[in-house]
Amino acid sequence: MPKYQDIYPSDALIRSVDLVRPMAAQLLTLEYFEAEPASMPTDKYEQHHIILNLRDEPHRLENWRDGEHRDFIYHKNEIIVTPAGVESGWRWHVKTKCIIITLDPAKFEKFAQTELGIILSDRQLKDLPQFLDEDITQSGIQLLEALQCDLGSQVMFESFARVFLTKLILKYGLQEEDYEFAKSFTAQDYKQVLDYVTVNYGNSVSLEDMAAKAGLSPSHFSRLFKQTIGQSPYQFLMAYRIEQAKKMLDNPKTLIADIAFTCGFSDQAHFSRVFKKIEGLTPKQYRRN
Repeated sequence: MPKYQDIYPSDALIRSVDLVRPMAAQLLTLEYFEAEPASMPTDKYEQHHIILNLRDEPHRLENWRDGEHRDFIYHKNEIIVTPAGVESGWRWHVKTKCIIITLDPAKFEKFAQTELGIILSDRQLKDLPQFLDEDITQSGIQLLEALQCDLGSQVMFESFARVFLTKLILKYGLQEEDYEFAKSFTAQDYKQVLDYVTVNYGNSVSLEDMAAKAGLSPSHFSRLFKQTIGQSPYQFLMAYRIEQAKKMLDNPKTLIADIAFTCGFSDQAHFSRVFKKIEGLTPKQYRRN
């Protein structure tokens, strides 16, 4: 069955799909496994698969990849990438402890190009099928922890997803010396900054405060943060404050002025302006809806 767009007589001059920024959280699926020894038959899949090994002890792993049998020792923080369309099968001999992240190839390529200005080819993914990278593994662990958090935060999960995707793309899309520079702001640095915001969002939080948590100058921090998170530090702080405010607005007994103060806004008018800019509604309208 064709799509409606398939029967257009000419190409559209403007398409929302080309203009709306992709959400990182919608690009990936994360699954955590602690699987007993077993095997998987060889097959081809339409997604990219990234396996992050969390097991402390090295262990034996077998992989059949496009007809080649690989029998090797799998180490902690080692990452295996199987691009879409590559035939692959597995056998593991001990209980696993791993994160598997799947990516839609088209969305992944669009994210790389529109968000980072990097064009990735299938060849690049195939040329580096296995590598050791603690930073990317830590980024995957942070994604897992964000899912396990009882409080839950779409803003935080989206941010951790962007950190993971950005670090993975930079690994493939930059020269080695450039990648080493990009790693100067590690996944743990991002976590310290984001954790700082979750604890202190109700207080005065400055760019200098956030940069200090990452051990970077404010200008360097601001540039790297926006490149990865997709927002300036100030925009991110406001988005997180508004997300927390929306939860408080669910309680009709809580005064809007109190919510504004609790979430770190200077007054109710400032809160209302920022809320409407982000949500398209005033806090009162949001509460009524």
